[in-house]
Amino acid sequence: MTSDRRAPLQHSYGMAYEQMLEEVRYDGAYPTREKAEEAVRLVLAGLGRQLTGDERVELAARLPLEAARILTAQIPDTQPLTGWAFIKDLAARTGASLATTRWDTGSVFSAVATYAGPDLITRILRQLPSGYALLFGRAELIQAV
Repeated sequence: MTSDRRAPLQHSYGMAYEQMLEEVRYDGAYPTREKAEEAVRLVLAGLGRQLTGDERVELAARLPLEAARILTAQIPDTQPLTGWAFIKDLAARTGASLATTRWDTGSVFSAVATYAGPDLITRILRQLPSGYALLFGRAELIQAV
């Protein structure tokens, strides 16, 4: 019996998800792909608990399949979290520091924004409570009343 040296790695994902992980790994300066994937899973699951409606569906359609599954596997919370509460919630779930969690979130949201495009991110930010714009690398704009 011969072994195929071209066999896929232990975790065989689609190319789009692999590219997303590499983008997060590069942007976040993670030492391994596994660390980048931990961040992607954590942050996308958290976002899945915050996002509802058409924006959730449209974002899932634009993300790589594996990323979309992480996002949509979550049941949205009844009380949406502000951006800062989102960071604190993720940190509490992992035991990581707030600074590390903020870094992870920014690295993953940067990749998410690439897939989503500026128009969808704008719509997502309108839906979410305050504090998410900075996590997506945008200025937090306050509308005059």
